[in-house]
Amino acid sequence: MDSLSSLLDGFGTALTPLNLLWAAVGVLLGTAIGVLPGIGPAMAVALLLPVTYGLDPIAAFIMFAGIYYGGMFGGSTTSILLNTPGESAAVVTAIEGNPMAKSGRGAQALAAAAIGHFAGGMIGTVLLVVLAPTVAALAVDIGAPDYFAIMVLAFIAVTSVLGSSRIRGFAALLIGLTIGLVGLDQMTGQQRLTMGSLQLSDGIDVVIVAVGLFAIGEALWVAARMRHSSGESIPVGRPWLDRGDLRRTWKPWLRGPAIGFPFGAIPAGGAEIPTFLSYVTEKRLSRHKDEFGKGAIEGVAGPESASSASAAGTLVSLLTLGLPTTAVAAVMLAAFQQYGIQPGPLLFEREPELVWGLIASLFVGMVLLLVLNLPMAPVWAKLLRIPRPYLYAGILFFAAVGAYAVGGEAIDLVILLVIGLIGLMMRRYGLPVLPAIIGVILGPAAEQQLRRALQISDGSVTGLVNTPFSVTVYVVIVVLLAWPWLRRLTGRARPAGPQGPAGSGSDSGEGKEESKV
Repeated sequence: MDSLSSLLDGFGTALTPLNLLWAAVGVLLGTAIGVLPGIGPAMAVALLLPVTYGLDPIAAFIMFAGIYYGGMFGGSTTSILLNTPGESAAVVTAIEGNPMAKSGRGAQALAAAAIGHFAGGMIGTVLLVVLAPTVAALAVDIGAPDYFAIMVLAFIAVTSVLGSSRIRGFAALLIGLTIGLVGLDQMTGQQRLTMGSLQLSDGIDVVIVAVGLFAIGEALWVAARMRHSSGESIPVGRPWLDRGDLRRTWKPWLRGPAIGFPFGAIPAGGAEIPTFLSYVTEKRLSRHKDEFGKGAIEGVAGPESASSASAAGTLVSLLTLGLPTTAVAAVMLAAFQQYGIQPGPLLFEREPELVWGLIASLFVGMVLLLVLNLPMAPVWAKLLRIPRPYLYAGILFFAAVGAYAVGGEAIDLVILLVIGLIGLMMRRYGLPVLPAIIGVILGPAAEQQLRRALQISDGSVTGLVNTPFSVTVYVVIVVLLAWPWLRRLTGRARPAGPQGPAGSGSDSGEGKEESKV
């Protein structure tokens, strides 16, 4: 009851005309900047941090919240329309969103993403209000073996469901893990794969890898195939979701927060893992499995809802523990410190107006995001009518600007081109891009948690499975790996029953199988 009354007071703060204006400005700026390849919400908040020096702390954080959610939606916009994620959390959206756009359903994909953001953000923020103390207490108990098990689950899950074969999926994952090794060993300070370059000692930024593999790789792939295709503009399609779309999306919208919020709340969490797992879940549960990879709307709705709920979950660790679990949360922590405020267990007692005003502004920001961006879905979709040479020239330009803005080093542009060529080769030989991104994002963290768990157990491998949580995760991994063989065995066992005479039912079954192939 105390939380509810505090939240109502927070709405009184967030719904003042001036704070509403800052929330709207944040959503618009976040969406506009998130649309640019490589410039996600973290960079947007960082760039706008100096602008807020003269603002009241409450107004500043309300605007930051709007930038956060707007940037996430902007990243999904370029993922869907151009196969170019604006930030790492939008990587999964490109898998189904871009084929939908190419088939003339770009507006439907954008609408599913916008409503998914709204549903995930609303449910996630309600959970933030209700469960923040409990989730924070559980998050503290999660150790290195549990983190490593979760990351292995993400590796196995994504390589098992993407690409034409598991071998190609694991090959792409190996490429990503190798790129993730570049730089200094975090524990020993040893140089790895730097080739003596000081600029590579800090490693290769995830933004450069994601933009290189997606934006540059996609642009080069389209350019290489331009002479073999008509190059005509893609149809925009109808602007709204029909009943069939709503029937297929409402369950993913509700399932997404159940996956996204807990992962966002745990330290070292974020939106990457839950979006991957949400995609895997929707593919397993969907009745339209044959559409996945070709434009299944569930593959947009679920991950986008999980991503938005994860954004609410990150505030649990930030506000109650002072632990930033994402790049945006880290920038917001710096903003807190800029105002002389230290997030932690006492923050709710010392700064209740700020905390509950920020939480209430999340609800306001979600409504503004839906109201401002849902009607604009057809407008965004018309980006696809731009002639391909101009469109991809613009992508290359903004990708280069985004990559250079990461570190301000010229070598970043060279690395961007090299990784873009790797992305081109991966497309040429049928390797899925997503496992490589996962390897880069989670590889270094997985290595660190593995070594930490082995250090705690004095080098014993049993230290990786000494908690009920980690054992449960490994059981899920074994089921994922063994499922194709189990399904094959059960498929062979079923024909042992009575069969129809030759030339009747069997022929029609073969015909169906051939048509599926």
